[in-house]
Amino acid sequence: MTVTPTTLTRAAGVAAVLSGLLFIGVQINHPAMEVASVTTTEWAVRNSLKVVMAALALVGITGIYLSQVRKIGLLGLLGYVVFGAGYLVMLSVAFVSAYVLPSLADSAPAYVSDVLTAASSSGATTGDIGLMETALLISGIGYLGGGLIFGIAIFRAGVLARWAAVLLAVSTVSTLAIPLVPQFERLFAIPTGVALVGLGYSLWRAHRTTAARPVPSPVGTQLDPAAVK
Repeated sequence: MTVTPTTLTRAAGVAAVLSGLLFIGVQINHPAMEVASVTTTEWAVRNSLKVVMAALALVGITGIYLSQVRKIGLLGLLGYVVFGAGYLVMLSVAFVSAYVLPSLADSAPAYVSDVLTAASSSGATTGDIGLMETALLISGIGYLGGGLIFGIAIFRAGVLARWAAVLLAVSTVSTLAIPLVPQFERLFAIPTGVALVGLGYSLWRAHRTTAARPVPSPVGTQLDPAAVK
């Protein structure tokens, strides 16, 4: 198979769709954010899927940005960098949740409990969680601010589905309301997942159309020898 810019762009669209679907899927019947959940197989599987989800999102938003780099402008670059940084740190946090916290659940349950509390915005921590607090802060700012800026830039560029761009901007900002209704925390991720699916499909579809467009034959541009006699 020949690797072309169109092939890579369509693959990025598929990555965005899969990331959005995973983002929605891992929220369904999510276990309670408590120490007892951390040592379960379900916890390891869900957080491993979150690592995959964040990696796919990075591929997807990179393709979304590059596909319209000339139209999305400086605002789009800023949104891409901030949003990408948010997902990169989110990937790191998910990795720690999947593979580090379970090993600390027995020896340092208070630390694990504080990390879970900080991650779920369900209250104030009682101890020092070190750089995890910084990582969670950067992840939140990148997700919220980057999603807003990137969504606005995509909407202004007018290349991909504008409804998905609006949904991305609105859904990421809406996470500010999570501390007010922590019991509905998981629901706030669903619109963002839908937005990623919409943008990814729009990207894939646009470049499928481009790939399917026939290339004019050079023969058709040649003069007919009989016409010049």
